[in-house]
Amino acid sequence: MKILHYPIIAFLLLLATGCKKEQKTTDKTASTVENSVTYANGLEIYKYNGFSIVKVTNPWPDAEESYTYVMQQKGGVVPDSLKKYMVLEVPLQSVVVTSTTHIPSLEMLGVENTLTGFAHTDYVSSEKTRKRIDEGFVKDVGVNESINTEIMIDLAPDAIVGFSISSNNKSMNTLEKSGLKVLYNGDWTEQNPLGKAEWIKFFGALYGMDDKADELFKQIEKDYLEAKEIAKQATDRPTVLGGAIYQDHWYLPQGDSWAALFLKDANADYLWKDSKGTGSLSLSLETVLDKAQDAEYWIGPSHFTSLQEMTDSNPHYGQFRAFKEQKVYSFSSKKGPTGGVIYYELSANRPDLVLKDLIKILHPGLLIDHKLEFFEQLK
Repeated sequence: MKILHYPIIAFLLLLATGCKKEQKTTDKTASTVENSVTYANGLEIYKYNGFSIVKVTNPWPDAEESYTYVMQQKGGVVPDSLKKYMVLEVPLQSVVVTSTTHIPSLEMLGVENTLTGFAHTDYVSSEKTRKRIDEGFVKDVGVNESINTEIMIDLAPDAIVGFSISSNNKSMNTLEKSGLKVLYNGDWTEQNPLGKAEWIKFFGALYGMDDKADELFKQIEKDYLEAKEIAKQATDRPTVLGGAIYQDHWYLPQGDSWAALFLKDANADYLWKDSKGTGSLSLSLETVLDKAQDAEYWIGPSHFTSLQEMTDSNPHYGQFRAFKEQKVYSFSSKKGPTGGVIYYELSANRPDLVLKDLIKILHPGLLIDHKLEFFEQLK
């Protein structure tokens, strides 16, 4: 259930630099005020009078680089010691983003009209942004790995919010050499559900809307923690299987991953909860069948949208209890008008809704009035 810029296989884990790249060190200026970020491990924000410092400390897994950006408010004075970093005047008037997970933050802050370009617009599901795309206000700039430089130069956005799986991102490097300002966003590296959602504060800083971003996040945090407490009321912890087969290997979330932590907070017994790591396990069908044949629920069976699709792909899926009892739930069937999976776009920003969905599925006696936002029972 890893979210990126619309991955092809739901259970596979994803996806330098004209800004100032530095080895991971503690910034003396930043240390004089309190970091306003609580859950996210790869983001720090320090607020000063007239400017703020945004540090992206984990732009990709095991990164040795970190990035510092200075957001200068109108009339604000940036100290000379910080001018070695990328300085942006906020609020931004135009922006290009490259991941569907960035779209909800812009919309929640009410600044979606500043979006002028997106990497592969067919992936976008949001009605608001799709309307702007259809009306020609948002240009398709290619894909993250091969952005169309000519279109980007023509758009000349105030900033490009990109992501990368490593320090070697030729596309982003080319854009920076062209004089465009590229900021790396590491929301996808976070494993804590609330940590992912807290990256709305990154966008809040870009628009001088820190207070609104804080307020929005606090409400999500409140709703998530309240749902987690409700899940504790369940009298049983149903067993759960995840993932599916891809090229003869069964991929499912490791025990410390984002997806597994959701199941833990939903008070479920994920059968691979004790595995170490935040990525995917690659197992044989026989291994999974031996351990999970009697699992009560199957959550996130890759891209499948029906039980028939599953057995057409591999008849062995029909051997699992969860399949036989039709307790298989997928997020892949709910899509936008051009095929973008809504879960990939919105779930990182709204972990409270994901958790409520899981509680509704796994503990039917709780959250009676909740309607599933992302998941759907396969028939």
